[in-house]
Amino acid sequence: MRNTIQRGFSLVSAIFLLVVLAGLGAVMVTFSTAQNQSLAMDVLGSRAYQAAHAGIEWASYNIAVNPGVAGGTTFVPGTGTALTGNLEPFNVSVNYSADSFNDAANAGGTVGVIWMYNVTSTATFGTVGTSNYVERVVTAKMR
Repeated sequence: MRNTIQRGFSLVSAIFLLVVLAGLGAVMVTFSTAQNQSLAMDVLGSRAYQAAHAGIEWASYNIAVNPGVAGGTTFVPGTGTALTGNLEPFNVSVNYSADSFNDAANAGGTVGVIWMYNVTSTATFGTVGTSNYVERVVTAKMR
C-alpha cells in the first residue's frame, strides 16, 4: 500500500511543478512583450523629436532666405516638403511668427529693425488615442 501512495504523490508534485513553470513562462513572455513595445515607442519618440527638429531647421532656412515674414507649412509625405528616410512616416507642422523691434540708434544715428521669431514645430505619428500615437513639439526663438 505504501508504494502506491508514494507514486501518486510524485505525480501530483510533477503536475504542480509543470503548472508553476508554465505560469512563470507566461509571465516572462508578457514582460518581454511589454519591454519590446516600450522600446519601440522610445524609438518612435526619438524619431518624432528628430522630425520636429527638422521642422525647426526648415523654418530657420526660410527665415534666413525671407526675413520679416511669418509663415508655416505641413510636411506632407509624397510632396516636395516631405521628409525622407526614417522620418518619412511623420507628419510635421511648422508655424512661426515674426515680430519687429526698433533697435537703438547706432553710431551712424540710424535706427535698426530687429526681427524676432517664435517657431513651433510639431511632429506626429499614428492616430490620437491609440497605443502607437507619438507627438513631439519643439519650440525655438530666433533672431
